[in-house]
Amino acid sequence: MTSDGPGPAALNSELDVAVRLAQAAGDLLRRHLSAGLTVDYKTSADDPVTAADREASALIVAGLHAAFPGDGLLSEEETDSPERLARERVWIIDPIDGTREFTQGEPGFAVSIGLCVGGAPMLGVVYAPATDELFTGVVGRGVWKAGVPVQLTVTPPYRISVSSTEHRRELHRSALPGMHPSGSIALKLARIAAGELHATFTMSPRSEWDLAAGHALLRAGGGDLRRRDGRPVTYNRPRPHIEQGLIAGHPDAVAWLDEELRRHDLPNAHLGVTRADPAWALLPEADRAALAGHPAVSLRAAGGRVLALLVVDPRTGDVQRAEGDAFHLERLSRDVTRALDTFAPPAAPA
Repeated sequence: MTSDGPGPAALNSELDVAVRLAQAAGDLLRRHLSAGLTVDYKTSADDPVTAADREASALIVAGLHAAFPGDGLLSEEETDSPERLARERVWIIDPIDGTREFTQGEPGFAVSIGLCVGGAPMLGVVYAPATDELFTGVVGRGVWKAGVPVQLTVTPPYRISVSSTEHRRELHRSALPGMHPSGSIALKLARIAAGELHATFTMSPRSEWDLAAGHALLRAGGGDLRRRDGRPVTYNRPRPHIEQGLIAGHPDAVAWLDEELRRHDLPNAHLGVTRADPAWALLPEADRAALAGHPAVSLRAAGGRVLALLVVDPRTGDVQRAEGDAFHLERLSRDVTRALDTFAPPAAPA
C-alpha cells in the first residue's frame, strides 16, 4: 500500500540530515580512494564490495538512527531485518551505488539516501563525491542541484542514460538512438531529475537501494519509474528487489523510449516469475502447468517470445532447467546468480 506521506514541510529536518550524512560519506569515500582500496567480490567480478562500502553504510545508518530512531532502515551493506516492514517511514540506502566505477577510479559512483513513506519514495539525496555534485528533492517541493532549484525543459532528441555494463555487453549492437552509458543508476536518475538526461531503462533487475533516492528525485521533478511491463515500483517489500527490467524518466521521454524498446526488440529479464506476472503468459501452456508455484522460474524475453528460461532450486542453487539461446541464457544466469537469495521465503515481521 502506498501513501503520499506527510506534507513537504515536515521533511525539512530529514533533508538536512540526509544531506549532511551523504556528504560525510562522500568525504570518507574520497579518503579511501586516496589511501588505496582492497576489493572483494560478492557473486562475480561485476559485483565488487570494499571496506569503504561498509564504513560509509555504518556512518549513514548510525546517523539516521540517531536522528530518527522510530524509522526503519534498509542498506545494501547491512544485515536486513524484518523489523522495518512494520515501519511507515523507511530510509533506504546505498552507500556506494556504482562500486565498480569506484574501484576503477571512475567518477560514475554516488551515495544514495532515500526516504519512503508508506512504500512511496518521498525524499531523495544523491551525492557524487568524485565531482562534488549534490542532487536533492522532496515530492511536492521540487528538485535542487547544489542548492539551486531545477527548471526543466524536456524536448527531443532525447538523451537516454544506459548501464555501461549493459552497453558494453549488448546495447552497443543496438540502433537505439541517444544512448549515454554510465555507472550508478542512482546518479542516472538524479541527472534525469535535473534535466541533464531524459530517460533510462535496464534489461536486468535492480534492488530497492539502487532506486529509492533517485525515484524520489524523479517524482519530485514530475517524472516516475516503473517496471518495463507497466507495473509500479513500491518500496519496503519483504524481498527488497525489483526482479525485472525498469524504465524511468520524464513522461514524454518515457513514452517515446517505451515504443523504441519494443521497436528495437530489446530484452527484459523476469526473475521469480509467478502466475500473477504478465510474463507468465509468455510460457507455453505445458510449462505454466508444470512450473506453477515454483519460486525460482526466470526468463529473458523480447517481442513477446522467450529467449531463455532458467529454473533453479532456491535452496541449493542447482539448475533444474536451462533452455534457450546461449547468449541470452548466459545473461539470465548472471542475473539469477546475483538474485538467488531473494527467492527464499521472506521472514515475517516480529
